[in-house]
Amino acid sequence: MKLWKTILAATVLALAGSQAFAARTDLVIGIPLEPPHLDPTAGAAAAIDEVLYANVFEGLTRIGPNGEVLPDLAESWAISDDGKVYTFKLRTGVKFHDGSDFDAGDVKFSLDRARADNSVNAQKALFAAIDTVEVVDPTTVKVTLKNPQGSFLYNMGWGDAVIVAPESADTNKEKPIGTGPFKFQSWAKGSSITLVKSDTYWGAPVSLDKAEFRIVPDAAAAVPALLSGDIQAFPFFDPDSVAQVKDDPRFKVVVGSTEGETILAINNKKPPFDKLEVRQAIAFALDRKAIIDGASAGLGVPIGSHMSPASKAYVDLTGLYPHNVDKAKELLKQAGLENGIKATLKLPPPSYARLGGEIIASQLRDVGIDLEIIPVEWAQWLDQVFTKKDYDLTIVSHTEPNDIDIYSRKDYYFNYDNPAFDKIIAELNLTSDDAKRNTLLGEAQKILADDAVVGFLYELPKVGVWDAKLQGLWENAPIQANDLTKVKWAD
Repeated sequence: MKLWKTILAATVLALAGSQAFAARTDLVIGIPLEPPHLDPTAGAAAAIDEVLYANVFEGLTRIGPNGEVLPDLAESWAISDDGKVYTFKLRTGVKFHDGSDFDAGDVKFSLDRARADNSVNAQKALFAAIDTVEVVDPTTVKVTLKNPQGSFLYNMGWGDAVIVAPESADTNKEKPIGTGPFKFQSWAKGSSITLVKSDTYWGAPVSLDKAEFRIVPDAAAAVPALLSGDIQAFPFFDPDSVAQVKDDPRFKVVVGSTEGETILAINNKKPPFDKLEVRQAIAFALDRKAIIDGASAGLGVPIGSHMSPASKAYVDLTGLYPHNVDKAKELLKQAGLENGIKATLKLPPPSYARLGGEIIASQLRDVGIDLEIIPVEWAQWLDQVFTKKDYDLTIVSHTEPNDIDIYSRKDYYFNYDNPAFDKIIAELNLTSDDAKRNTLLGEAQKILADDAVVGFLYELPKVGVWDAKLQGLWENAPIQANDLTKVKWAD
């Protein structure tokens, strides 16, 4: 009897020991904003993609951690000599999370739905070049464009271009059904969204069995949540809180790049900002280092035009307008405004805007531009500034990838109009050669800088803080995503 008990005890200890050393398979991730819904094809909020992109939903292509275009539901493609016809070969054996099969019909449905007249897709422009979508056979789709578009494969990798099934498209906002390695389990409104591993995934199985996205809108609550172990990762951490955890060996602090060009936007058609000299005066008045130190804990990377420094097409134009108070005053005098300007500065809620706004108002006051600061909520900003263009100046970070073309949009809130810039963007849309595209992008950046369309400040840093034993989270943010496909705990 004693021998049996000894064997049993040894067995229990061995099992306990093996479990103790087994790598974890669960993860709680902190995110600052709750998505308004869970359908990436029907909303502009970055928080939607931050939970669902690459995890629950997939596209024909996908964007990798360094901004590269990778195969996804399309395993390969062929492009016609004239650059107008893309023939996609689809993966076989792919299933949606409700058990239905994925095929070419789902691709046609998704692309036609996104570009339809009644489409609610927030990035409908991504699909504007598509002329027809044809089902060749269940695993082959032919997409014909109205004209060549060098960015087409990249565009198909956006969260707005993920493939959905006609049977579940209308209910994805509350119960998302995709083809990804994780499937939706639950959404506790105001608290968390939980995903679990899909056992029917077509690709390499993920290491995590469960991932909970915990909503933590208060930046001050992030540090205690980390220290207690309640949350193991904040991929987008408040830069001002980094000092509290950076020396703790339990955590890894990773500062990467984003696609977030943080700008002092200017209403280019509203006097006196319709004068080039006034916009240039603003550019000379801005002390980027002081703004970066005060609004992003010194972690932002200065920019002189609308392009991420992480991009191969980036041109460093930060030296075009060095901080120069005397030059700013001289330009205002040339514009006939030596007695100064009174204007408004509308600031949305993020700390980079509210903190940066106070600093910028002080800097512009030094050259004779007196700003009334008006804090607004996001809904007000979208209505007043973005939609109605009822503003003088504002601060915002444009986080959409490779979006320099927004300056060519005639109804965009900058109210900027330059035919030379528009011509370059039109040529860019017809160019697929990378070297030529980079040259055109360089020319576009130079025009925006010369015209001082906005005050270019800095690239929003991606500050991630997570458990030191956690591997596979993205260092950079080429798109708005928390891709968990390679995430695992170290053994």
